[in-house]
Amino acid sequence: MSEALTPLLTPDPYAIPLEEYDMIRQDIFHHDHHVGFFERLRKEDPVHLQEHEVEGKFWNVTTYRDIMYVDTTPELFSSEGSITVADQDEDFTLPMFIAMDRPKHDNQRKEVSGVVAPTNLAKLESTIRARVQNILDSLPLDEEFDWVDKVSIELTTQMLATLFDFPFEDRRKLTRWSDVATADEESGIVDSEDERRAELIECLEYFTRLWNERVNSEVVGSDLISMLAHGESTKNMDPMEYLGNLILLIVGGNDTTRNSITGGVKFLNENPAEYDKLRADPSLIPNMVAEIIRYQTPLAYMRRTATQDTELGGKKINAGDKILMWYVSGNRDSSVIDRADDFIIDRPKARQHLSFGFGIHRCMGNRLAEMQLRILWEEILVRFEQVEVVGQEEMVNSSFVKGYAHLPVKLHAKK
Repeated sequence: MSEALTPLLTPDPYAIPLEEYDMIRQDIFHHDHHVGFFERLRKEDPVHLQEHEVEGKFWNVTTYRDIMYVDTTPELFSSEGSITVADQDEDFTLPMFIAMDRPKHDNQRKEVSGVVAPTNLAKLESTIRARVQNILDSLPLDEEFDWVDKVSIELTTQMLATLFDFPFEDRRKLTRWSDVATADEESGIVDSEDERRAELIECLEYFTRLWNERVNSEVVGSDLISMLAHGESTKNMDPMEYLGNLILLIVGGNDTTRNSITGGVKFLNENPAEYDKLRADPSLIPNMVAEIIRYQTPLAYMRRTATQDTELGGKKINAGDKILMWYVSGNRDSSVIDRADDFIIDRPKARQHLSFGFGIHRCMGNRLAEMQLRILWEEILVRFEQVEVVGQEEMVNSSFVKGYAHLPVKLHAKK
C-alpha cells in the first residue's frame, strides 16, 4: 500500500496526488472515506491506472456509463478466472459460473436460476414473512443489541438454509463460510491462507455429503444442491468447481441482503426526514429498498479482464489488463443519478443503480434480495416507531464486500 495512505488520517481526497491513490486498501471504505476519493477520480481521471505492489497493474473504472459499457460488453471484457483484483492461485482454483464466459456461464447459471423464478419467489414469500416476524418478535425493546447479528445475519442465513435445504441447526456455518470465502490475512476473519483453505475444504466436505444424498434420491428436489447434482451442465463438476459454485451462491445469497438490511437502518438514522417520510407512507418501501441497495452497494466492485487491445474513457487498454468496475462509484455518479450523494427513499427510477450489475452477469437473485428487504421493512413498520442506531458501526475489513460487522441499535415500540 502507498505510504501516503498509511495510515489513513484524513478523508480529504485532495491531500495526496492521484498517482498515490490505493483504491483497494481496505480501510478506505470505513466511515465512507471512499466517497470523496471516487468523486475526485470521476472528475479528474475516470479510468485510472493503478500500480499495486501486490496485485500489479489494474484500471479503476469509476463512472456509471463506463462501468455499464464494460459490464455489457463481455466479448471485450471477460469474467474468466477471477472477479476480484487478485488472480486465483493455481494450486487452489475455484471455478464458478460468475467467473466464466459464454457458453459455459449461461449453461451453469440456467441450472440453478429456477430457484428464484417468479413462481418460486411467490411460494417463498410466506416463509420469509413468517421468519421475519419470528426474528423481530424475539428482539428486546429499549435495550441495546447488535442488529447485524440478531437480524441481518439471522434472516439471510435462514434464507440460505432454505434455498440449499441445508440442516437448519447448522445454518450459521453458511455465514462463516461466506465470510471466509472473501477474507484474507488482513480481514481479521482468518489468520492465514492455509486456515482459509482448510475451512473452505470443510465446506466442500459438508456439501459433498448433501450432494451424495440428493444425487441418489428418486425424487429430484427444488433446492440448489439438487439442481446442481441433476443439472446437465453441472452434474459432472469436479469437486473444486462444485466448491466454487457453492461459494458463489452462498456469498451472492448472503452479502447483498445482509449488508443492505444493516445499511438501511443506518441510512434512515442519518436521514431522519426520510424516516419520517417512510412512517407517513409505507407504500414507499419497495422504492426505498432499491435506494438502500444503491446507497449501500454491498459489493464495491467487480473485475473484468480485457480480451484484446481496446480503448475506454480515452485510455488505451491492452489485452490482459485488469479492469475494476467500481459499482460503489458509479452509484454516486451525479451525471446520471440526480443528487447521487443523497439518500432519497422516493427517488424516481431508483432501480437504475449498478449494485446488481448488468448484462449476462446481472445478479441472479436480485428479486429475492428485494423481496426480503421489502418484507422486513413492512414488518418493522408494523411493530416499531424507530430502529435507533445508538453507536458507531463497525465495518468489515474488505475492499470487495462493503459490509458491516456490528451495528448497535435500540428498538422503540410504536406510539
